[in-house]
Amino acid sequence: MSIPRLWLFYSGHIYSREAIVSYLLTKSQDIKEQKRIYDAQLANDVQNTQQKQDTTQTLAIQTFIDKDQGSTQESLKDHTTGYHESLKRKIDIETKEEGNKRLKEISYWLSEAQPEYTEDAKKERIRGNPPPERPASPMSGNPLRLKDLTSITLHREGEGKKLDGKCMCAISNKAITTQPVIAIQKTGVVMLKDVYDKVVKTKDGKKMVCPITGKKFKEKDVLELKKAKSGFAASGIVFASKYTPTLT
Repeated sequence: MSIPRLWLFYSGHIYSREAIVSYLLTKSQDIKEQKRIYDAQLANDVQNTQQKQDTTQTLAIQTFIDKDQGSTQESLKDHTTGYHESLKRKIDIETKEEGNKRLKEISYWLSEAQPEYTEDAKKERIRGNPPPERPASPMSGNPLRLKDLTSITLHREGEGKKLDGKCMCAISNKAITTQPVIAIQKTGVVMLKDVYDKVVKTKDGKKMVCPITGKKFKEKDVLELKKAKSGFAASGIVFASKYTPTLT
């Protein structure tokens, strides 16, 4: 029995149509929200920079005025500042935000007191990670669009009898297990790579004809499918490494 509604990405990964459409919709909404936060942070940075410049200019003007008015007013200002400082020591005028900041400084074991959890660190992460233009493929990580996907059809072993049979080569009707497999983008036909090389592929890689649909295609329209892997074993190229623990 045919398995419809499968889409192939140019990276060679196959996705369920319903699943990938739902994924793209969700990720597009996430990217839209990330872009809103990113733009707001950039606008806030511009505003803060302007405020700092205005404050610096105001302080420079005030310093010039204070120096121009003479030392008498400076003495009065120093006296007033000292009075307020002594008053602060007698009366607790610390705000809630200041108290939380001081608590984080002395309570270093708290998770929110860690450098990566501070507001400045969060803002810095936003600045350094602009949102992508479009969602990424969940398998290859490459940018993914609906128009990059090609509809394909797989056939099951024992067509019309059971739904859990192995997938079959469209030309040789051989079961597909771990052999290399290709798909023709223009036709959606899936076949064993060995069959494609021996029966379909031409020497120049041009003016080839799909044996199933009769449509012409070129070698650039042929995509090699990625082999599936599990949590217990991987097919294809497997790298093994020897672990030698040491006592430290």
